[in-house]
Amino acid sequence: MPLALLALAVGAFGIGTTEFVIMGLLPQIAADYGVSIPTAGLLVTGYALGVVVGAPLLTVLGNKVSRKRMLMLLMGLFVLGNVLSALAPSFGMMLTGRVIASLAHGSFFGIGSVVAADLVAPDKKAGAIATMFTGLTVANIVGVPLGTFIGQAVGWRTTFAIVAVLGVIGLLGIVRLVPAMPRPEGARLGRELRAFRNPQVLLAMAMTVLGFGGVFAAITYIAPMMTEVAGYSDGAVTWLLVLFGVGMFLGNLIGGRYADRALMPLLYAALGGLATVLALFTVVAHHKILAALAILLVGALGFATVPPLQKRVLDQAHGAPTLASAVNIGAFNLGNALAAWLGGLVITAGLGYTAPNWVGAVLAAAALGLAFWSAALERRTPAADATGADAAGARIPVHH
Repeated sequence: MPLALLALAVGAFGIGTTEFVIMGLLPQIAADYGVSIPTAGLLVTGYALGVVVGAPLLTVLGNKVSRKRMLMLLMGLFVLGNVLSALAPSFGMMLTGRVIASLAHGSFFGIGSVVAADLVAPDKKAGAIATMFTGLTVANIVGVPLGTFIGQAVGWRTTFAIVAVLGVIGLLGIVRLVPAMPRPEGARLGRELRAFRNPQVLLAMAMTVLGFGGVFAAITYIAPMMTEVAGYSDGAVTWLLVLFGVGMFLGNLIGGRYADRALMPLLYAALGGLATVLALFTVVAHHKILAALAILLVGALGFATVPPLQKRVLDQAHGAPTLASAVNIGAFNLGNALAAWLGGLVITAGLGYTAPNWVGAVLAAAALGLAFWSAALERRTPAADATGADAAGARIPVHH
């Protein structure tokens, strides 16, 4: 794998830390600002919605510059948002900082996925994408637990200050290691938008929204669920997040390994398993050991869908992948926002801290249904070039 993938992984590490560390710090932030846990959950929803908006917006605005320069600008925006979060005097300002940081998220992973895929042979693309996302999974093993520990011991503001420093390191890595890749000739907004005419692109994005939304329904409220229901101490949340991160790391390895070989069967297994585990999590959340195992499995099964879904979008948006790739990253976070909001609703309704697990199970099951629908549609209608730009009538690679 090219050394440039290391730079992308470093950037992903910083972004992954700031995205997920909020889960373990919600009780502290809520107490500091005098708001409820569901209200503090808006910091998750707001970040996710910022990714949804920022992914297509910044990708379109960056269409005139090289991909390397755009990655540098995005990391700069990420640093600014985290500095503002660390210094925020009010909950509203904290939310603003989260949104600013989130604007860079979708475009970074979207453009980074395209860059990673372009650096390797065609049969190694999913593996290259998974290598970049390894930074995100390692963040959940190292960055998030460490950030949670620091936030609980010293104060959550220190955590976000450290995240800002991680962003600076990621920026320097991009400057030094990512090659100067000029903007592709023929990159036009109209061409990129035509990719969305392909129903397979839209179905893959819908699977992304629902599938990863299932993960976030449970994980957003993992701290109160584990302390109030399972009986863990506040300090134990750190190690539970390590388990979640280990699961994500393993799932990413599995997804990267098999997405190039058996993409759709991998999605069936991961989404079906995720729906089952989330449903069981509602019951086993009352048992410490089983709850910890469920957290590990939710991370593994949820993140096993990331490389195949991202690759499927790149394949189906053949010839115009940049915007579709970034929008699909936004789709992950649209699912996060939807799930965090729905999870807050069921808690507010008095259904308890385990109720979001049922929300997640339903979302994952719906994603599995879409996967079967997508495969059936693909069998009936041969895929066509979504951009309409291939004069030779080349077919999109079909993965069964």
